[in-house]
Amino acid sequence: MAQEIEVSFKGNRRPYSAAELPVERAQHVIVEADRGEDLGRVTAAGAIAERKCAGCAADCAAPAPVQRVLRPALEEEVLRAAALRADEPRVRRITREKVLQYGLKMKVSEAEWQFDRNKLTIYFTAEKRVDFRELVRDLARTFRTRIELKQIGVRDEAALLGGVGRCGRELCCSSWLRELKPVSLQLAKDQRLSLNPAQISGCCGRLMCCLTYEHDSYVQARKRFPREGKSITTARGREKVVSIDIWRERVLLRDEEGNRRTVELEELKKEVAAAGGEPEREARPPERRPRERAEEYPFHPKRPGNGGAEDGEDEA
Repeated sequence: MAQEIEVSFKGNRRPYSAAELPVERAQHVIVEADRGEDLGRVTAAGAIAERKCAGCAADCAAPAPVQRVLRPALEEEVLRAAALRADEPRVRRITREKVLQYGLKMKVSEAEWQFDRNKLTIYFTAEKRVDFRELVRDLARTFRTRIELKQIGVRDEAALLGGVGRCGRELCCSSWLRELKPVSLQLAKDQRLSLNPAQISGCCGRLMCCLTYEHDSYVQARKRFPREGKSITTARGREKVVSIDIWRERVLLRDEEGNRRTVELEELKKEVAAAGGEPEREARPPERRPRERAEEYPFHPKRPGNGGAEDGEDEA
């Protein structure tokens, strides 16, 4: 009976495969690939791989592709794959030279040999679509294999190359985050973060993915407070809510004479109830504008979006 396993390849690419033979974690295996074979490393097997695959299918728009494991990799095959990885910097250098030669506006990010050398995948970023047909033919003559040029976004590039974030840990996108969901500037506003791009941007230059992790907690916490800018009746008369502090559970108020005071949330509720004011309705979470370009800063309106990777592929 075939068991489901997770196989890791270069660039945090981790498809799920079906293995009809017993395999162990950290073992190298040969799996089916596009018109050939590829070598990967088992990162999860059995029940763990099934749970991870089920979670990925629930979060992602499309289920992960399932490949078949052909056999365990031999020692010489692992050494051959290591030699191919060592050759990839040379491939990137030659490709970049040819990009300059053809005057193409594209940045070569990474190159990846398939284990059987039947395909060479080159990842690049570009602001617009690039006509790379002549480049593909030239690369096919140079490396004598099938060439696939794949255009990716800057966030996908960060996930492919990896790195360390400002938190001191490996980037989420290159370690465990499988789907790069849109991140809106409204998330930073709801959390009262600085809107300085240098403070809320990741290594890719876009809004940090971790802004989404605590957003729901902020929205739920703000529902317990009166809306900012609303006038309420307290023990001192009509006062306006200037700001709130959800962590210390305090509210800054200003009366009609301009005097300000800070009061605890529970004490404020008692004052409003004693003054016979209308109970404060829960504030609604901020509504996002329709068709919002979530990936773009207002500081760079002409910057291209970076949702899913947009592939440009040609064969020679």
